[in-house]
Amino acid sequence: MKKTVRTVVAAGVVFAGSMFMTDSIHAEKLQDVRDERSEVQANLSDAEAEIADVMAELDELNEKVESFTEALEKNKQKMEDTKEQITETEKEVAEIEDEVTTLENKIEERKEILKERLVSLQKKGGNISYLEVIFGSKSFGDMISRVSAVSKIAESDEKLMKKQEEDKVELQEKKDAKQEKLSGLKDMKVELEGMKDTITAQKEQVEEDKQELKEKEQNLKEMKSELEDEDSSLAAIEEELQQRNDNSGSSNSSNASSSSSGDGDVKQLSSTANTGSGNFGSAINAGYTQLGTPYVTAGKGPGGFDCSGFVSWAFGQAGVSIPSSTSTLQSVGSKVSYSNAQPGDLVFFDTYKTNGHVGIYLGNGKFLGAQSSTGVAVADMNSTYWTKNFSGHVRRIQ
Repeated sequence: MKKTVRTVVAAGVVFAGSMFMTDSIHAEKLQDVRDERSEVQANLSDAEAEIADVMAELDELNEKVESFTEALEKNKQKMEDTKEQITETEKEVAEIEDEVTTLENKIEERKEILKERLVSLQKKGGNISYLEVIFGSKSFGDMISRVSAVSKIAESDEKLMKKQEEDKVELQEKKDAKQEKLSGLKDMKVELEGMKDTITAQKEQVEEDKQELKEKEQNLKEMKSELEDEDSSLAAIEEELQQRNDNSGSSNSSNASSSSSGDGDVKQLSSTANTGSGNFGSAINAGYTQLGTPYVTAGKGPGGFDCSGFVSWAFGQAGVSIPSSTSTLQSVGSKVSYSNAQPGDLVFFDTYKTNGHVGIYLGNGKFLGAQSSTGVAVADMNSTYWTKNFSGHVRRIQ
């Protein structure tokens, strides 16, 4: 909020019954507040729209993460299947190699059979050619028999040799096919491993993008809560100024009574506030004199306050000495339920820590406090931010 506007408005609220304020001054200040509230509401609308955009982006990223997870699962299954096929194919190659060894042994056996058949036609041992076997015939009939036998042996040899060659070719073709399949499977395994790395990297990047968006969403929500609080404070001031305009012709006492009537959202004058906790209406009135004072860490005022410093200062103006830190204030007086809270009670909020923020309760869900986003202002406990952080801790000063 603009400091000049806050200062002027604060003065207007505190001295609501002053006979020195004119209708034109009231109207001018009221318009300033309305203009600033309009700007805050526009910013609030922008923040809500941006939050909606971020949530839509998060939905898209969640879908991407899900698709990457499914892709990785499919990749994993495919990798397992490929490994099984590689193992099975390697086993098949080994079996073919065993068949080749067996075939080679059979070929050697067949060679031995051929030798034995030739020897059976020999008269004596030794190396004898087919021609020697034929010419060693004792008669023409014997020669015919031997020629027939040699012919059969030669035919048998040819068949055996042809069969051997066919077996070799068949086995080699099987082996080549299995080796080619094995090579393809190993290439596929390498490709699957590369795909896994790529998908994993993409998923990690999307997860990082998600985290950035979540942080952005959180920041936007916090900004929205602060804007809602600021709008609530401006609404209270706007209402009070409107009441000043409506009752500008009344006397000081009548004006004071009028400003505390209505829906009771803001009870600032002592005649009304004195009905609250411990007769501390003067503490509330003192607090109103600081509307718009900036938030200062560890500030005790009156030029700047933190939350506990403001509460301690306000009660000090009423002649009541209380601590100026939330850690000590959370134990003063007696604890009461929020349903029984009265103006002048202390309300605590779990912001950066348990009971990390404190303000003075005004009634009807409103409190007066020093907020980091608005400085000293009236805030609405029913807004999203304060509702989320209010655990029901209320203290009554005795």
